[in-house]
Amino acid sequence: MIRVGTRDSQLAKWQAEMVSRQLEFHQHSTELVFIKSEGDIDLITPLYEIGVQGIFTKALDIALLENKIDIAVHSYKDIPIQPAKGLRIAAILKRANPLDMLVCKSEEAKAYYSKPQNLGSANRPAIATSSIRRKAQWLHRYPGQSIESLRGNVNTRLQKLKSSNWDGAIFAAAGLERLGLTEAETGPQLLLPWMLPAPAQGAMAVVCREHDESLLEACAKLHDEGTAICTGIEREFLRLMMGGCSTPFAGLAEIDGDRIIFKASITSPDGRENIVVTLEEDKSEYSSLAQKAIHQLRQEDVHKILAQ
Repeated sequence: MIRVGTRDSQLAKWQAEMVSRQLEFHQHSTELVFIKSEGDIDLITPLYEIGVQGIFTKALDIALLENKIDIAVHSYKDIPIQPAKGLRIAAILKRANPLDMLVCKSEEAKAYYSKPQNLGSANRPAIATSSIRRKAQWLHRYPGQSIESLRGNVNTRLQKLKSSNWDGAIFAAAGLERLGLTEAETGPQLLLPWMLPAPAQGAMAVVCREHDESLLEACAKLHDEGTAICTGIEREFLRLMMGGCSTPFAGLAEIDGDRIIFKASITSPDGRENIVVTLEEDKSEYSSLAQKAIHQLRQEDVHKILAQ
Protein backbone atom coordinates (compact mmCIF):
# COMPACT_ATOMS: atom_id res chain seq x y z
CA MET A 1 0.00 0.00 0.00
CA ILE A 2 1.43 3.39 -1.03
CA ARG A 3 0.43 6.15 1.39
CA VAL A 4 -0.11 9.30 -0.70
CA GLY A 5 0.28 12.50 1.32
CA THR A 6 -1.59 15.62 0.33
CA ARG A 7 -2.96 18.87 1.65
CA ASP A 8 -6.70 18.74 2.26
CA SER A 9 -7.81 21.48 -0.14
CA GLN A 10 -10.09 20.42 -2.98
CA LEU A 11 -7.41 21.07 -5.60
CA ALA A 12 -4.67 19.26 -3.66
CA LYS A 13 -7.03 16.32 -3.16
CA TRP A 14 -7.80 16.26 -6.90
CA GLN A 15 -4.09 16.16 -7.69
CA ALA A 16 -3.39 13.38 -5.17
CA GLU A 17 -6.33 11.33 -6.46
CA MET A 18 -5.02 11.67 -10.01
CA VAL A 19 -1.62 10.35 -8.92
CA SER A 20 -3.31 7.53 -7.00
CA ARG A 21 -5.34 6.53 -10.05
CA GLN A 22 -2.23 6.40 -12.20
CA LEU A 23 -0.35 4.32 -9.63
CA GLU A 24 -3.31 1.94 -9.31
CA PHE A 25 -3.41 1.63 -13.11
CA HIS A 26 0.13 0.26 -12.78
CA GLN A 27 -1.01 -2.23 -10.12
CA HIS A 28 -0.02 -0.30 -6.96
CA SER A 29 -2.64 0.02 -4.22
CA THR A 30 -2.85 3.45 -2.57
CA GLU A 31 -4.47 5.38 0.25
CA LEU A 32 -4.68 9.15 0.78
CA VAL A 33 -3.30 10.76 3.93
CA PHE A 34 -4.37 14.37 4.55
CA ILE A 35 -1.95 16.82 6.18
CA LYS A 36 -2.59 20.51 6.81
CA SER A 37 0.19 22.92 5.82
CA GLU A 38 1.14 26.26 7.35
CA GLY A 39 -0.08 27.94 4.18
CA ASP A 40 -3.55 26.48 4.72
CA ILE A 41 -3.75 27.65 8.34
CA ASP A 42 -2.81 31.35 7.92
CA LEU A 43 -5.18 32.66 5.23
CA ILE A 44 -4.78 36.35 6.10
CA THR A 45 -1.11 37.28 5.75
CA PRO A 46 0.01 37.84 2.13
CA LEU A 47 2.30 35.03 1.02
CA TYR A 48 5.25 37.34 0.40
CA GLU A 49 5.12 38.51 4.01
CA ILE A 50 5.15 35.01 5.52
CA GLY A 51 8.49 33.81 4.13
CA VAL A 52 6.94 31.42 1.70
CA GLN A 53 9.67 29.01 0.64
CA GLY A 54 8.13 25.63 1.35
CA ILE A 55 5.07 26.99 3.15
CA PHE A 56 2.83 24.50 1.33
CA THR A 57 5.33 21.61 1.37
CA LYS A 58 7.07 21.67 4.77
CA ALA A 59 4.45 19.65 6.68
CA LEU A 60 4.41 16.97 3.98
CA ASP A 61 8.23 16.89 3.91
CA ILE A 62 8.23 16.21 7.66
CA ALA A 63 5.61 13.48 7.25
CA LEU A 64 7.78 11.82 4.60
CA LEU A 65 10.91 11.97 6.72
CA GLU A 66 9.00 10.57 9.72
CA ASN A 67 7.67 7.73 7.52
CA LYS A 68 4.04 8.73 8.04
CA ILE A 69 3.50 8.82 4.28
CA ASP A 70 5.34 7.26 1.32
CA ILE A 71 4.98 9.96 -1.32
CA ALA A 72 3.76 13.56 -1.38
CA VAL A 73 1.94 15.24 -4.25
CA HIS A 74 2.54 18.96 -4.85
CA SER A 75 1.95 21.71 -7.33
CA TYR A 76 5.51 21.85 -8.65
CA LYS A 77 5.74 25.62 -8.29
CA ASP A 78 5.29 25.25 -4.51
CA ILE A 79 8.37 23.05 -4.07
CA PRO A 80 11.48 24.98 -2.95
CA ILE A 81 14.40 24.99 -5.40
CA GLN A 82 16.48 23.17 -2.78
CA PRO A 83 14.48 20.14 -1.60
CA ALA A 84 14.59 18.97 2.00
CA LYS A 85 17.57 16.77 2.83
CA GLY A 86 16.69 13.12 2.41
CA LEU A 87 13.96 13.73 -0.17
CA ARG A 88 13.90 13.84 -3.97
CA ILE A 89 11.48 14.42 -6.80
CA ALA A 90 10.34 11.03 -8.07
CA ALA A 91 8.18 12.18 -10.97
CA ILE A 92 6.99 15.30 -12.79
CA LEU A 93 3.62 14.78 -14.42
CA LYS A 94 2.49 16.13 -17.79
CA ARG A 95 1.81 19.81 -17.48
CA ALA A 96 -1.62 21.39 -17.69
CA ASN A 97 -2.30 24.98 -18.79
CA PRO A 98 0.60 27.06 -17.34
CA LEU A 99 -1.09 30.47 -17.74
CA ASP A 100 -2.99 32.74 -15.37
CA MET A 101 -6.71 33.45 -15.59
CA LEU A 102 -8.64 36.54 -14.55
CA VAL A 103 -12.03 35.66 -13.12
CA CYS A 104 -14.12 38.78 -13.62
CA LYS A 105 -17.00 40.12 -11.57
CA SER A 106 -18.95 41.01 -14.71
CA GLU A 107 -19.00 40.68 -18.49
CA GLU A 108 -18.33 44.41 -18.63
CA ALA A 109 -15.08 43.95 -16.71
CA LYS A 110 -14.05 41.07 -18.98
CA ALA A 111 -14.74 43.20 -22.06
CA TYR A 112 -12.64 46.05 -20.63
CA TYR A 113 -9.56 43.95 -19.93
CA SER A 114 -9.90 42.13 -23.27
CA LYS A 115 -9.30 45.32 -25.27
CA PRO A 116 -5.67 46.35 -25.96
CA GLN A 117 -6.76 49.98 -26.27
CA ASN A 118 -7.56 49.99 -22.55
CA LEU A 119 -3.93 49.40 -21.53
CA GLY A 120 -2.51 51.97 -19.16
CA SER A 121 -3.86 53.46 -15.99
CA ALA A 122 -7.15 51.73 -15.17
CA ASN A 123 -9.79 53.79 -13.39
CA ARG A 124 -11.41 50.57 -12.27
CA PRO A 125 -12.26 48.68 -9.06
CA ALA A 126 -9.50 46.58 -7.50
CA ILE A 127 -8.03 43.32 -8.73
CA ALA A 128 -7.29 40.65 -6.10
CA THR A 129 -4.24 38.40 -5.78
CA SER A 130 -1.77 37.38 -3.08
CA SER A 131 1.02 36.80 -5.63
CA ILE A 132 3.66 39.52 -5.85
CA ARG A 133 4.48 38.30 -9.38
CA ARG A 134 0.90 38.73 -10.57
CA LYS A 135 0.60 42.05 -8.75
CA ALA A 136 3.80 43.40 -10.32
CA GLN A 137 2.90 42.37 -13.86
CA TRP A 138 -0.65 43.68 -13.47
CA LEU A 139 0.60 47.07 -12.24
CA HIS A 140 3.01 47.25 -15.17
CA ARG A 141 0.06 46.85 -17.54
CA TYR A 142 -2.44 48.90 -15.48
CA PRO A 143 -0.41 51.40 -13.41
CA GLY A 144 -2.01 52.75 -10.28
CA GLN A 145 -4.84 50.23 -10.03
CA SER A 146 -5.59 49.01 -6.51
CA ILE A 147 -4.55 45.42 -5.73
CA GLU A 148 -6.20 43.55 -2.86
CA SER A 149 -4.64 40.56 -1.09
CA LEU A 150 -6.59 37.32 -1.56
CA ARG A 151 -5.69 34.06 0.20
CA GLY A 152 -7.32 30.66 0.57
CA ASN A 153 -8.09 27.67 -1.61
CA VAL A 154 -9.73 28.12 -5.01
CA ASN A 155 -13.33 27.91 -3.77
CA THR A 156 -12.65 30.22 -0.82
CA ARG A 157 -11.16 32.83 -3.13
CA LEU A 158 -14.08 32.54 -5.55
CA GLN A 159 -16.52 33.12 -2.69
CA LYS A 160 -14.56 36.17 -1.53
CA LEU A 161 -14.65 37.53 -5.08
CA LYS A 162 -18.42 37.08 -5.33
CA SER A 163 -18.99 38.98 -2.08
CA SER A 164 -16.56 41.79 -2.95
CA ASN A 165 -16.73 44.96 -5.04
CA TRP A 166 -13.54 43.99 -6.92
CA ASP A 167 -13.29 43.88 -10.71
CA GLY A 168 -11.80 40.40 -10.62
CA ALA A 169 -9.25 38.01 -9.12
CA ILE A 170 -6.33 36.16 -10.69
CA PHE A 171 -6.09 32.35 -10.55
CA ALA A 172 -3.88 29.69 -12.12
CA ALA A 173 -5.81 28.45 -15.13
CA ALA A 174 -4.75 24.86 -14.38
CA GLY A 175 -6.42 24.94 -10.96
CA LEU A 176 -9.74 26.08 -12.38
CA GLU A 177 -9.57 23.53 -15.19
CA ARG A 178 -8.66 20.63 -12.86
CA LEU A 179 -11.67 21.40 -10.68
CA GLY A 180 -13.93 21.72 -13.72
CA LEU A 181 -14.78 25.32 -12.84
CA THR A 182 -16.15 26.91 -16.00
CA GLU A 183 -17.67 30.37 -16.39
CA ALA A 184 -21.01 28.89 -15.32
CA GLU A 185 -19.53 28.34 -11.83
CA THR A 186 -17.08 31.24 -11.53
CA GLY A 187 -18.38 34.07 -13.69
CA PRO A 188 -16.57 35.46 -16.76
CA GLN A 189 -13.05 34.11 -17.31
CA LEU A 190 -10.26 35.83 -19.26
CA LEU A 191 -7.02 33.98 -20.00
CA LEU A 192 -3.94 36.23 -19.57
CA PRO A 193 -1.37 35.17 -22.19
CA TRP A 194 0.58 38.41 -21.61
CA MET A 195 1.20 37.51 -17.94
CA LEU A 196 4.25 35.26 -17.63
CA PRO A 197 3.59 32.49 -15.09
CA ALA A 198 5.61 31.35 -12.10
CA PRO A 199 8.27 28.77 -12.95
CA ALA A 200 6.69 25.29 -13.12
CA GLN A 201 3.12 26.63 -12.87
CA GLY A 202 0.62 24.08 -14.14
CA ALA A 203 2.86 21.10 -13.38
CA MET A 204 2.55 18.52 -10.59
CA ALA A 205 5.41 16.70 -8.87
CA VAL A 206 5.67 13.61 -6.69
CA VAL A 207 8.26 13.60 -3.88
CA CYS A 208 9.56 10.59 -1.96
CA ARG A 209 12.49 9.58 0.25
CA GLU A 210 15.67 9.67 -1.82
CA HIS A 211 16.74 6.05 -1.25
CA ASP A 212 13.33 4.40 -1.54
CA GLU A 213 14.07 2.53 -4.76
CA SER A 214 10.74 0.69 -5.01
CA LEU A 215 8.76 3.94 -4.83
CA LEU A 216 11.12 5.68 -7.24
CA GLU A 217 10.53 2.85 -9.69
CA ALA A 218 6.76 2.98 -9.21
CA CYS A 219 6.61 6.76 -9.71
CA ALA A 220 8.89 6.69 -12.77
CA LYS A 221 5.93 5.44 -14.82
CA LEU A 222 4.15 8.76 -14.16
CA HIS A 223 7.04 10.93 -15.34
CA ASP A 224 6.73 13.20 -18.40
CA GLU A 225 10.13 14.09 -19.84
CA GLY A 226 8.96 17.08 -21.91
CA THR A 227 7.43 18.73 -18.85
CA ALA A 228 10.56 17.90 -16.85
CA ILE A 229 12.77 19.64 -19.42
CA CYS A 230 10.65 22.79 -19.57
CA THR A 231 10.09 23.14 -15.84
CA GLY A 232 13.76 22.33 -15.27
CA ILE A 233 14.75 25.35 -17.37
CA GLU A 234 12.32 27.57 -15.49
CA ARG A 235 13.42 26.41 -12.04
CA GLU A 236 17.11 26.67 -12.96
CA PHE A 237 16.46 30.27 -14.00
CA LEU A 238 14.85 30.88 -10.61
CA ARG A 239 17.75 29.20 -8.80
CA LEU A 240 20.39 31.22 -10.64
CA MET A 241 18.51 34.43 -9.94
CA MET A 242 18.19 33.33 -6.28
CA GLY A 243 14.47 34.05 -6.42
CA GLY A 244 11.51 32.70 -4.52
CA CYS A 245 7.81 33.38 -4.18
CA SER A 246 8.63 36.81 -2.71
CA THR A 247 10.48 37.91 -5.87
CA PRO A 248 8.58 38.84 -9.05
CA PHE A 249 10.46 36.55 -11.44
CA ALA A 250 8.54 34.67 -14.12
CA GLY A 251 9.42 32.19 -16.81
CA LEU A 252 7.87 29.83 -19.32
CA ALA A 253 9.64 27.27 -21.51
CA GLU A 254 7.76 25.49 -24.29
CA ILE A 255 8.79 22.82 -26.79
CA ASP A 256 8.10 23.57 -30.44
CA GLY A 257 9.20 20.61 -32.55
CA ASP A 258 12.97 20.31 -32.16
CA ARG A 259 13.26 23.75 -30.57
CA ILE A 260 12.63 25.15 -27.11
CA ILE A 261 11.41 28.70 -26.61
CA PHE A 262 12.06 30.26 -23.21
CA LYS A 263 10.61 33.59 -22.12
CA ALA A 264 11.73 35.05 -18.79
CA SER A 265 11.01 38.28 -16.98
CA ILE A 266 11.57 40.29 -13.83
CA THR A 267 9.26 43.11 -12.79
CA SER A 268 9.69 45.64 -10.00
CA PRO A 269 7.11 45.15 -7.22
CA ASP A 270 5.46 48.48 -8.08
CA GLY A 271 5.21 47.48 -11.74
CA ARG A 272 7.20 50.44 -13.03
CA GLU A 273 10.12 48.42 -14.40
CA ASN A 274 9.70 45.26 -16.45
CA ILE A 275 12.36 43.37 -18.40
CA VAL A 276 11.41 40.45 -20.66
CA VAL A 277 13.79 38.29 -22.69
CA THR A 278 12.94 35.56 -25.20
CA LEU A 279 15.38 32.87 -26.30
CA GLU A 280 15.13 29.95 -28.69
CA GLU A 281 17.47 26.98 -28.70
CA ASP A 282 17.76 23.52 -30.18
CA LYS A 283 16.11 20.97 -27.89
CA SER A 284 19.43 19.19 -27.38
CA GLU A 285 20.96 22.40 -26.00
CA TYR A 286 18.23 23.23 -23.49
CA SER A 287 20.51 23.13 -20.44
CA SER A 288 22.08 26.48 -21.40
CA LEU A 289 18.82 28.44 -21.76
CA ALA A 290 18.47 29.59 -18.14
CA GLN A 291 22.03 30.92 -18.04
CA LYS A 292 21.59 32.67 -21.39
CA ALA A 293 18.38 34.32 -20.15
CA ILE A 294 20.19 35.67 -17.10
CA HIS A 295 23.02 36.97 -19.29
CA GLN A 296 20.51 38.90 -21.39
CA LEU A 297 18.72 40.24 -18.32
CA ARG A 298 22.02 41.54 -16.95
CA GLN A 299 22.67 43.29 -20.23
CA GLU A 300 19.30 44.98 -19.73
CA ASP A 301 20.45 46.23 -16.31
CA VAL A 302 18.29 43.92 -14.23
CA HIS A 303 20.13 45.10 -11.10
CA LYS A 304 18.13 48.33 -11.06
CA ILE A 305 15.07 46.19 -10.32
CA LEU A 306 16.78 43.85 -7.85
CA ALA A 307 18.09 46.83 -5.89
CA GLN A 308 14.55 48.06 -5.15
